[in-house]
Amino acid sequence: MIDVDRYGPWAVIAGGSEGVGAGFARHLADAGINLVLIARTSGPLEDTAAEMRRRGVEVRTVALDLTQPSSIEEIASATEDIDVGLLIYNAGANSYGRAFLDGELDGFRSVLDLNISGQLALVHRFGGRMRSAGRGGIILVGSMSGYLGSREQSVYGGVKAFGRIFAESLWLELREHGIDVLHVVLGVTRTPAMRRAGLDFDIPGMRVAEPDDVAAEGLAHLSDGPVWVAGGNGRAVEKRNGVERAELVLGADEAMRRMLPRERSNR
Repeated sequence: MIDVDRYGPWAVIAGGSEGVGAGFARHLADAGINLVLIARTSGPLEDTAAEMRRRGVEVRTVALDLTQPSSIEEIASATEDIDVGLLIYNAGANSYGRAFLDGELDGFRSVLDLNISGQLALVHRFGGRMRSAGRGGIILVGSMSGYLGSREQSVYGGVKAFGRIFAESLWLELREHGIDVLHVVLGVTRTPAMRRAGLDFDIPGMRVAEPDDVAAEGLAHLSDGPVWVAGGNGRAVEKRNGVERAELVLGADEAMRRMLPRERSNR
């Protein structure tokens, strides 16, 4: 059970309208932690908020695009009067998957803004308040894409690798201040985003995790940072860290082509 005294009374979930973000919201609501849910699309966001309110907690919603410069100030304004003990940054799909030279730099910059700039800004804001309080938790949701180069994910894979190193460094810096930091690494997960990307979940032998299960793992291992590989993918991540990079990258590319015929991936 999540420790409300340590991680409550409010949690902020960026990317909280569906998939793993909604899974985090369900588990936290059931533990009695109030929620601030942030997402770009208001319809799914309000649907999830209504579900959480039925579970007995207060919910605030902030519908905005985290790639916009004004987004952080809007979130700050919406949370100024509450005590946030947990930040979950689950926003960070591959919003612009292209072969690098076939894409536009502005499109790739949007991936950087969503996965790096927005994440840094929210961690800086809420992490500072947690440090003053001497307690709290930060979960940054990552991807196995951050361990290996991949076609049409040159920028996305890079930002996910950044997220892991950033989380490991935060873990070192904040643990003495009573703040737990965890980078939760996702593999193939049955999320709406992955479904929209065209991923085939029915390939024989492929390991597929459920969003609520991944969220439960992350919360259960929040104090076991800096990194937790979810969905039973630990051995696969170990293999991706091998030194024979050409062999690993080519093998993973062949597997990805079978999973995503369109060669597009969201996480």
